Amino acid sequence: MSIFIGGAWPYANGSLHLGHIAALLPGDILARYYRLKGEQVLYVSGSDCNGTPISIRANQEGVTTKEIADRYHKEFEESFAKLGFSYDLYTRTDGEFHHQIVQKIFLKLVENGYVYKKEIDQMYCEYDQQFLPDRYVEGICPNCFHPSRGDQCDNCSTILDPLDIINPKCKICGNEPIVKSTEHFYFALSKFQKEIEAYVKKAKNESNWRDNALNLSERYLQEGLIDRAASRDLPNGVSIPVEGYEDKKVYVWIEAVSGYYSASKEWAFLHKKNDEEFWNEHTKSYYIHGKDNIPFHTIIWPSILLGINNNALPTHIISNEYLTLEKKKLSTSKNWAVWVPYILEKYDPDSIRYFLTTNAPENRDTDFSWREFIYSHNSELLGAYGNFINRTLKFIEKSYDGSISAGMINREIQINVENLYVIVGDLIEAGHFKQAIEVIFEYIRSANKYFDTEQPWKQFNEDKDSCDNTLFSCVFIIANLTQILAPFLPFSSLKVKEMLNLKDFKWKVIQQESYTLKSVRPIFERLDIKIIDEELNNLNSQVRVE
Repeated sequence: MSIFIGGAWPYANGSLHLGHIAALLPGDILARYYRLKGEQVLYVSGSDCNGTPISIRANQEGVTTKEIADRYHKEFEESFAKLGFSYDLYTRTDGEFHHQIVQKIFLKLVENGYVYKKEIDQMYCEYDQQFLPDRYVEGICPNCFHPSRGDQCDNCSTILDPLDIINPKCKICGNEPIVKSTEHFYFALSKFQKEIEAYVKKAKNESNWRDNALNLSERYLQEGLIDRAASRDLPNGVSIPVEGYEDKKVYVWIEAVSGYYSASKEWAFLHKKNDEEFWNEHTKSYYIHGKDNIPFHTIIWPSILLGINNNALPTHIISNEYLTLEKKKLSTSKNWAVWVPYILEKYDPDSIRYFLTTNAPENRDTDFSWREFIYSHNSELLGAYGNFINRTLKFIEKSYDGSISAGMINREIQINVENLYVIVGDLIEAGHFKQAIEVIFEYIRSANKYFDTEQPWKQFNEDKDSCDNTLFSCVFIIANLTQILAPFLPFSSLKVKEMLNLKDFKWKVIQQESYTLKSVRPIFERLDIKIIDEELNNLNSQVRVE
């Protein structure tokens, strides 16, 4: 089976925070899992280096958009690598390859009659003497009356037209813009109403989308799909490939989602492969993003694909709710965030991955608190998982000279481990990552209970055969747990793999006749709870007043 996994493209205008990682981490879990199953996997993403956010940051710093994009793209690559994200390709939207593919998509939409020219009214700033990109218009959302950008309201998720914004202001100078006539290209989204209705209905019947994606998509369809601008007067981006319109750019909402396709083509080119198996109606595809990106993946991208005669519509939508921080909404402008480069400097990447999976905002907003982060590391990763591994392997190292071959695996343990692969695999494939890791750690607690009940330290002197059976069963559990946890906790799984001298991981039961240990050491270190107050003080001290 061919598995395509597309992770949302973060804007290269500032550092990643934990909210980004909470939304994107499921993509890596899926990719690692399907590779263990032996499936053909293509996992892609990249930095969004075009569009308004980068140019706003560049204007603020008095540098070029390329300098901003280069800085944060490099930082993103480093952060994702340190977190263990196993992209087959992590690229960027300001590359030549992406530009060429997007232009081909645009021209195909024109050829098929889904893109047309239209005279429109647009916000124009007389002070800055330029038409304003939608994000350069700020004001009040006409739907929920909260502060909003001109393209989309973060509060109610409504896709907006800047002309509808109440009390509009230019983001550059703060003056009120005027309305001026100009010509642009439009994408005939309304023509796909019936096809997208059928597509969303099918997704609902198959239960492969998160509820938030279904609900929001149904809302847009009930309101009726309307044609959307396909070009904009932007400072940077993909030029319109039509004579006389080269100064205009392909609107970012078409250009950015097309990145999944362009990244796939770039990967195929770089590795001399054919990517067609990832772009047909038989492909199983996962799209990973936050809920603010839902309509772009469930309405717009499927419509674009249909518009270019491609039937590889998204099959699984993994759209996360938001992560809050210490019970408050993350705010980059107020600096109320835990920045990824910062947390990676101080903590084990598997600790971050574990916490963001067990507290994943899958169906509702969840909270990151330093107290819960430290305690979950100490009690679950170290206290339950790490402790079970350490006490078992240290016992074998000391009492069995680091090698065990005698012993029978407890029949109930054998069956439970076999079942664990099936249960966890099904949950991962269905997008229930939080539940999957909860099931694993529930089994880890039962493994610790088994060790305590059997008391191998007594069995060793009183009933050696029983001790052999207990320890052999425990090593069997460890070998398989570390393999099952590899998609979630790749770094600690690699450590245990080396300690047990295991072969390459696969998604099937490890059944060895003997285990020879090598350099047994703790896989996690205890975190001092004094860190909690230190981190809270640091967090509060960095807050900016807007």
